[in-house]
Amino acid sequence: MAKGNSLGEFEHLVLLAVLRLGTDAYGMRVRREIADRTGRDVSIGAVYATLDRLADKGLVTSTLHDPTPERGGRAKRSFQLTGAGAEAVNRARQDLASMQEGQVFPHPRGAQ
Repeated sequence: MAKGNSLGEFEHLVLLAVLRLGTDAYGMRVRREIADRTGRDVSIGAVYATLDRLADKGLVTSTLHDPTPERGGRAKRSFQLTGAGAEAVNRARQDLASMQEGQVFPHPRGAQ
């Protein structure tokens, strides 16, 4: 992954939550999934800001659903991983595994 394209820790958690939730990947459910699995109490604002940033990077897409009376006439927005999002999750997993295993890769040309 090129410099600047690496996932931050919270971005990684949000992508994993979206992946785990599938068609139920709404902002509040993403927040709850992260809290349940990590014990981290994160704000809904942080979740939505991260989802928007991931959408800008092309790692997730969103769908706006019809408004419902249960939500006071507000629409729900669900999120899905893109192919690039799935690749980013896999690369992050591979990078962490390589670090844990101590695997060494050749330096790219010109890097020290």
